[in-house]
Amino acid sequence: MNTSPLPHAEPRIPDNLPKHRLSVVVPMYNEAENVEPLLERIHLALGPYPWPWEVVLVDDGSSDGTPNELERCAKKYGSHVRVVVLVRNFKQTAAMQAGLDAARGTVIATMDGDLQNDPIDIPRMAGRLLTEDLDLVAGWRKDRQDGLWLRKIPSRIANRLIARLTGVQLKDYGCSLKVFRASAIKNVRLYGEMHRFIPAWLATVTTPKRIAQEVVAHHARVFGQSKYGISRTFRVVLDLVFVYFFMRYRTRPGHFFGGIGIALGGVGGLILTYLMALKVFFGESIGTRPLLFGGFFLVIAGIQMVTSGVLAELLARVYFESGITKPYLARPTKELSDAAGWAQSPEHHE
Repeated sequence: MNTSPLPHAEPRIPDNLPKHRLSVVVPMYNEAENVEPLLERIHLALGPYPWPWEVVLVDDGSSDGTPNELERCAKKYGSHVRVVVLVRNFKQTAAMQAGLDAARGTVIATMDGDLQNDPIDIPRMAGRLLTEDLDLVAGWRKDRQDGLWLRKIPSRIANRLIARLTGVQLKDYGCSLKVFRASAIKNVRLYGEMHRFIPAWLATVTTPKRIAQEVVAHHARVFGQSKYGISRTFRVVLDLVFVYFFMRYRTRPGHFFGGIGIALGGVGGLILTYLMALKVFFGESIGTRPLLFGGFFLVIAGIQMVTSGVLAELLARVYFESGITKPYLARPTKELSDAAGWAQSPEHHE
């Protein structure tokens, strides 16, 4: 049996927690050595929790012994530990969406499965979410235990850029330890690599005023290998362009493409009008002027952008009026009734 490599801590449960149900969602990929220590820490943190809680562990197509460890530990701890097994590796965003879909709590906490996030912080974050009537409390790894050049510096640059472009002022977008109000996060569908920008995506269905951050513990990785490298920085930049577009033009993409098209067409039209005036009033030859080709192609580009905007509007309407295909495929699991499969401190039974 593994023993927890994390420092000793006492569970801290806020007083007068409003009534709710808590789901803890943990996507895992090749984290066999971390499964049992993580569950031990979660049970330490939530053992005295006054309201029902569950753990949803998502195996993202691991190629090591993670699936076996998950099943073994789920049997050991009981029905409140639930396992969702994806048929292959769909990446972290899809795995997190699978966990969110399976979660039944009115409050949902997400965290990484590498033991760098500490479940001890979850009750405090859930208490703040409920008492301050928030939709998200995001973790802030103020004392981050990662490499300076490959992790900390790129992360700081990305966090400032994301906050500036999205308007959601958080100091740590990359921390997976977050606590959501289920009614808010279940209105956001995650796909691609959107997990990095969950606060920004959440701001499309709520207001940034209902998003807060909380300083959380962060531990150095003990078991397993990190799944991230410097290449992630470049993907973040590309994803950020899409987030910026989606947040401002999700329901009106025609305004984005149409605006560019009108600008290009307008410049091209002015150039052609100028050349026509030279030809008509001054009799100058314009047939071989590069400016003629520039104006012509600008007008064509403007027309193409406007028509692209029309097509984007049609696609947006299809998207919003049709069902959304899930970004993952999971193996069938046993359905639980709403009353079954919850853990609760014996002295706090309803």
